[in-house]
Amino acid sequence: MAGSGSVSTESTPEHVTEKWFSVPELRLRNHRFSVPLDYSKTSPKITVFAREIVAVGKEEQALPYLLYLQGGPGFEGPRPSEAGGWIQRACEEFRVILLDQRGTGLSTPLTSSSMLQFKSADDLADYLVHFRADNIVNDAEFIRVRLVPNADPWTILGQSFGGFCALTYMSFAPQGLKQVLITGGIPPIGKACTADDVYEAGFQQVVRQNEKYYKRFPEDVEIVRELVTYLAESEGGGVPLPSGGVLTPHGLQTLGLSGLGSSTGFERLHYMLERVWDPILVPGSPKRISHFFLNAFETWHSFDTNPLYALLHEAIYCEGASSSWSAHRLREKFEHKFDAVKSVKEGQNVLFTGEMIFPWMFDEIHSLKPFKAAADLLAKKEDWPPLYNAATLKTNKVPVAAAVYYEDMYVNFKLVMETASQISGVRLWVTNEYMHSGLRDAGRQVLDRLFGMINGKKPLF
Repeated sequence: MAGSGSVSTESTPEHVTEKWFSVPELRLRNHRFSVPLDYSKTSPKITVFAREIVAVGKEEQALPYLLYLQGGPGFEGPRPSEAGGWIQRACEEFRVILLDQRGTGLSTPLTSSSMLQFKSADDLADYLVHFRADNIVNDAEFIRVRLVPNADPWTILGQSFGGFCALTYMSFAPQGLKQVLITGGIPPIGKACTADDVYEAGFQQVVRQNEKYYKRFPEDVEIVRELVTYLAESEGGGVPLPSGGVLTPHGLQTLGLSGLGSSTGFERLHYMLERVWDPILVPGSPKRISHFFLNAFETWHSFDTNPLYALLHEAIYCEGASSSWSAHRLREKFEHKFDAVKSVKEGQNVLFTGEMIFPWMFDEIHSLKPFKAAADLLAKKEDWPPLYNAATLKTNKVPVAAAVYYEDMYVNFKLVMETASQISGVRLWVTNEYMHSGLRDAGRQVLDRLFGMINGKKPLF
C-alpha cells in the first residue's frame, strides 16, 4: 500500500489482493480495484482488474513496477500461460502489471450481452464516453498510489492504442511516470479531431499493403474476384453468416483489418481464402461458400467478444469535435479504388480495407446490431474532453523511448513523426524490421532495444 516500503499484500474495500498462483517460470496474483465510473463527480463504481507478474522466486523482492497498456481500444491485457517474449524480458527487471482497461476482460466488461442491460441508446452512449484514454489514465493513477510502495512513479509500456494512453498519461499525470516505452503507438495530436488525417493516410497505406499481398499471393486475385461476384449476385447482396449477420462484398473487404498489418497476416488471409468454397460432391449441386470460411470470417474479427473496439474506435481521435463517421466519409474519396463490385467489372484487384470502422457494420455484424443507435450518437458527439496537452508534451521531462515501425498500417509513420517532433526528449527507434506486431513477434529484442535507449546504453546517434 502507499506509504509502505514493502510489497502490498493488504486488502481494503477499494483494493482486493488475491493469492499468488503459478504458470511455468512466473508467479502471478490478481488485484481488483473499485474505481469511479466518472472521476469528475460522485458516480457509480466499477471494477478495474490488474494482474501482477514476477519471475519465480521474486515475489518478495523490492522490484520497480512496469505497467503494460494494451492495444485496442477495447481489449483486455494478455493472459500469460508461461514465461516468454516481452513479459519474460520485463520480469528480469520489473514487477509487471497487466491492466484490463476499463470495460474489458475482468474490468466490469462491456460485452455484446452486458450492454443489452441499458434501456436506451442514449443511456449506453452516455456510459461509453467514460471509457477512453483519459479515464484509463485516471484508473492507472488510482492503482499506482495504492499498489506501488510509497506511491513511487512507475515505468509504463504502451503498445499501439496503449501508446496513445501513454501520451495522455504524459499530458495529465507525468508525476506518476518514471519512464515511458512505446511500441507502434504515437498518436496524431494538435487538432480537435484527427480522425480524418488518420484515415486519409490509412487508405493510402492500405493500398500499398494490398499491392504487396497480391504480389505475394497472385492466385488470390481471381479467388477474391469470384467471391465478390458470388456475394453481389446472392439474394440481398450477401450470404447469411452462422451467427445471424450477413457477408457482403464490402464486409469481405474488412478482412484487411487483421490480414494486412501484422507479421503473419498475409499468410493467415491466404490460407483462409484457400478454403472459401465447398467441394462439389454431387454433380449438379450449386456452388456454395464453405461453412469453414463463413465461420473463419466471423472469428477473424473480435466484435462479438470486444465490441468496445468498434464503438469507440473513432472516438479515440476526438477532442472537442465529432468524428462524423470519418472512415466512411473518407472512403468516398477513395471509392474508385475500394468499390469491390466495380473493381471486378473493370478487371481490377479487389482491395481490402484496413483499420476502419464503418456504420454499415452495425447492420451486417450480428453482435453489433443492437448498438447501432449508440454508435451513431458517439459518432456525432462533439464535446469530447481533451486527451493530450501539447504544452506539457513540449516541456516533457519524463524519459521516453519509442519503437516506430516504418511500414505500420495502423499508426501512420508520417503522422507519428509529426507528433514526435512535439514531444521533448523522446528517443525514436525507426525500423522496418518489424510490423505493428513487433512486440508480440520479437518482444525480447524490442524491449532490449528500448531499455538500452532509455537507460543510455545505446548511443544517441
